[in-house]
Parts: sequence; C-alpha cells; structure tokens
Amino acid sequence: MRDLVRRIEAATPPDRDRAVDALRALAILGVVLGHWLVTALVADSGTLRGASPLQNLPELAPVSWVFQTLAVFFLVGGHVAAQSYAAARISDTTYARWFGTRMARLCRPVVALLVVWTVVAGVMLASGVGLDTVRVLGKLVLSPLWFLLVFAVLTAATPLVTRLHPLWPLAVVLHVDLVRFGLDGPERLGWINVAAGWLVPYCLGAAWARGGLQRRTTAWALVLGGAAATTGLVLWAGYPAAMVGVPGAGISNLNPPTLAAVTFGLAQCGAALLLLEPLRRALRRPAAWAAVALVNLSAMTVFLWHQTAMITVIATGLLVGGPLPGLHTVPDGGGWVLARLAWLPVFAVALTVCWAAFRPHEQKRRGSRGGTRVVREQRAARARAKGRT
Repeated sequence: MRDLVRRIEAATPPDRDRAVDALRALAILGVVLGHWLVTALVADSGTLRGASPLQNLPELAPVSWVFQTLAVFFLVGGHVAAQSYAAARISDTTYARWFGTRMARLCRPVVALLVVWTVVAGVMLASGVGLDTVRVLGKLVLSPLWFLLVFAVLTAATPLVTRLHPLWPLAVVLHVDLVRFGLDGPERLGWINVAAGWLVPYCLGAAWARGGLQRRTTAWALVLGGAAATTGLVLWAGYPAAMVGVPGAGISNLNPPTLAAVTFGLAQCGAALLLLEPLRRALRRPAAWAAVALVNLSAMTVFLWHQTAMITVIATGLLVGGPLPGLHTVPDGGGWVLARLAWLPVFAVALTVCWAAFRPHEQKRRGSRGGTRVVREQRAARARAKGRT
C-alpha cells in the first residue's frame, strides 16, 4: 500500500489542483450513497417493485440534501472541460480530437454495462423471471445514463458555454417553471430544464476556470442566496422538500430539474468552492491524495455499476434467505432505515467486485498513445499559459 501511495504521489503533476479531484470524488460517492439509501426493491408476490423510504418517511428529506450532489459534479465538469478546451486551443488540438478524447472516457464503460445487462436481462426472461421485475431492474441500472447524455451534450457545447453567463440558463429554468406551475402549461415543457438546469452549474464551472468565483464573498453569496431561494420555494411556492424524485409525488425536483433543484445546486456549488482550500491542505498528505486519485481513476465504473452491486445483493438475499429487512421489505419505518444502513457495507463489497471486474474498460483508453499524447500537449499548454500570466 505504501508503494502504491508513493507511485501515485510521484505520478501527480505538481500543478494539479487536487481539490478539484476531491470534489468530483465526493460528488460521485454522494450519488452512490444517495441511491443506496433512498432506493428500495420490495418483494411482492414473486416480483420486485420499486419503492422509496421518502414516500412513507418524508422527514428523511434532508438525506437528499446531503447526497444529491449532481450540481457539484457539473460544476467540476464545466471547470475541467473549460480548462482542457483552452489548453487544446493553445496546443492547436482540433475540437474533434479534443471532444473525441473526452467522450472515449465515457463511452467505453457504458458499452460494457449495456452488453452485460442485455445478457442478464435475456437470461432472466428465459429463466421465467417476470417482465415487470426485469423492467424495474433495468430502469434502476439504466436510469443514471440520462446524466451521462446531458454531460456529453454540455461537453460538446463547451466552446459556447465558456462565453455564457450562468444567469441566462437560470432565467430559462425560472420561466419554464412559471409556465408549468404558474400558468398550468404543458408538463413536457419541463424537459427543457434537463439541459438548462444543469447548464447553470456547468457555466459556473467554466466561469471558475476563467478566473472567476475566486473570492470567498462570491462563494458565500451562492450558499446563502441559493439556500434562501430554495427555502422560499419549498415553504411558499409548493416545491417538494426532497431534492430527488419520490414515487407517487405530484412534482419531482429532479425529473426534470425544477427551479428549486437549481437554486439548491447553487448553494451546493458555493459550499464546494468554500471547501477548496481545506481540501488542498488535507490532500497534501500522500495517503489522502491516493484515496482521491483512485476514486477518480475509476469514477465512471463506480457510477455505472453501483446500482448493479445493490441489485446483486438484493437478488442474492432473496434467493438465499427470503425477504430480509432493509432489502426486500417496505421502507416504512425506522427499522427499515437501520437495516438498510447495516447493508451498506455489503453493497460496498459487491461494488468492489464490480470495480475489479470492469475498471479496465474505463482505464484502457487512458493508456493509449493518442490519449496520452493529447494529455501531454494540454499539460504543456496549461504550463505555457500560466507562464504568460
């Protein structure tokens, strides 16, 4: 382990902002833990159906405030993409080559997931598993892919986003919600917010890369302004308190994103910016940095396979021991919550197995000559750009 820590420390460029990687790791782990805590599969008459403890225990809504961390991921994504694109322009890397390199890191792990689950779904149907159960499991596994599609679209638009002020997409979200909820407009109009809503933190990340958002007063303004706006929307405008979708609820803050989800994301982005300096100090320790680096090297694998890990444990428990508390029972009380917390280490072990099996699909591209050359060119370009300032 000490040798691994030393190798990671030696391989890290001196100018790398380790706090940015830490924010990405925290965002990914927040999504994973959030899904594991608020997603339930209930065994009911030979089938599995989806449920959520937030349906029966609305007092658990604060859990979603902690673990719904997508805004932080888009903030970091916009920051890194804007920096990378600026370096690509300095090094005369074409847009197509720059975009292709970034997308390769997303597509290879996704292909592996789709192939495995196509086979698994076919085997389940052939062995007599009900179509409803297969549909529920498939939805759990594939639903996170919407996030990657949005991220890919925003990455493609990075050259435009670098010149866009975050207030413009925020204004779009505001007007869409005014029409949807204030003027009883069509529900499908809300899907505009899938792009506009996540464009807000992505634009903030691009502004951060340009040198903006450096002052603590700006970060505090985002925290306090976003928190105040979200509180007002929840208390007086009828938005739900949970920042994730709740089955059976009339309004979902996440599907599609609402103004409340976006203002909450602004508060999260401000908090993330305030954490930068403490994180930089903490990550001077090689062991702490090694842990963050390992998560980032396999971030896509962790994100794509965490639902499969949970499903594997739930299915194994059903086959071995029948309905078990926290795995197959209705999430309607404190007993379920305690039982689910006890299962989290088992989910983590299952995810570790998935990580060991599928991380080569994410990391293979990183070792290719073309990808390595692009990275070297962009690092050199960033160094030249810093030397000019």
